[in-house]
Amino acid sequence: MLSLHKILFKVMLNRRILRIKAFKVLFSFAENPSMTLAEAETQLEISCEATRTLYLFMLDVIPSLTKEAATRIEDASRKFNPTEEERNPNRKFAENALSRLLEQDPDFRKAVERRKISWEQFDVWIRNLYESVRAKDWFNDYMASPDLSLSEDVKLFIRIYEEEFVDSPELAVILEDLSIWWNDDLAYALTRCCDTLKDLARGKRWSLPPLYRSEMFPEKNLDSDKAFVFNLLRAAYRGFEEYSNLIAESVSQWEKDRLFTTDVVLIAMGLAEAKVFPDMPVRVTINEYVEISKYYSTPKSRSFVNGLLDKLIRRLIDEGKIVKNRNFD
Repeated sequence: MLSLHKILFKVMLNRRILRIKAFKVLFSFAENPSMTLAEAETQLEISCEATRTLYLFMLDVIPSLTKEAATRIEDASRKFNPTEEERNPNRKFAENALSRLLEQDPDFRKAVERRKISWEQFDVWIRNLYESVRAKDWFNDYMASPDLSLSEDVKLFIRIYEEEFVDSPELAVILEDLSIWWNDDLAYALTRCCDTLKDLARGKRWSLPPLYRSEMFPEKNLDSDKAFVFNLLRAAYRGFEEYSNLIAESVSQWEKDRLFTTDVVLIAMGLAEAKVFPDMPVRVTINEYVEISKYYSTPKSRSFVNGLLDKLIRRLIDEGKIVKNRNFD
């Protein structure tokens, strides 16, 4: 299984993820041409902010799972004839410092409550999660260790995030039912959760993380990611009819009848990006939309998007309709 730490670069709210979010909104417009630009921008804003809501939802698993452990201990102690272990339970996990820290943080609680997110309705999944966790050797090692520290708790929960959530079909169903915007954001959310846990272990207070990558590293003077994605969407929206016609004119009648909306949208976005961002290398733009096509279109789309997008960008550059500040691919 791929560690969250090894895919960190890929799953930050970086340009790749932002392109995907803009692509999905433009696809909605292609399917529903009555959508206004203002409506499209609102959808994009909601989609981006939903990523941060998912982060909060997944971080709130910690107190929910801890509560499940505490409830089981209390229920066992009330048995008519409890065992020795039930009379003197190991409370290390049920009283972990990490859960207490989050529960007592007013900013975290307000952020969760403001978004009206809760694991209460998914108590069965939480119970199954606890059963899965407590069956693991690494959990039993944690319980057996005399180390009672926030750092120890953080290490445990990072292990839980990496091994219990990344490829969980049950969790995927829950997230899909809760929000149409969460389909592709779980890896990002889990990575941000793990980063938060490490910060807490270092003594930092919890704070809501910046949404865009450029906001996370202000000292690097990165171009605004928010401006990038909104300018990309606006350019693709406004030029969509022109780009769609250009695509249709560039293929044979047989190919035209077999065009997929997904491919048209990806190529239109690539053309818009090439035009609006003169400092963006052509090859970077093409590669990005080819990569996205691997996940959202047909097996043959990769070569189609690559070939036609390259051809059309070169043509528009020759015609002076796309201008690059430097002659680079």
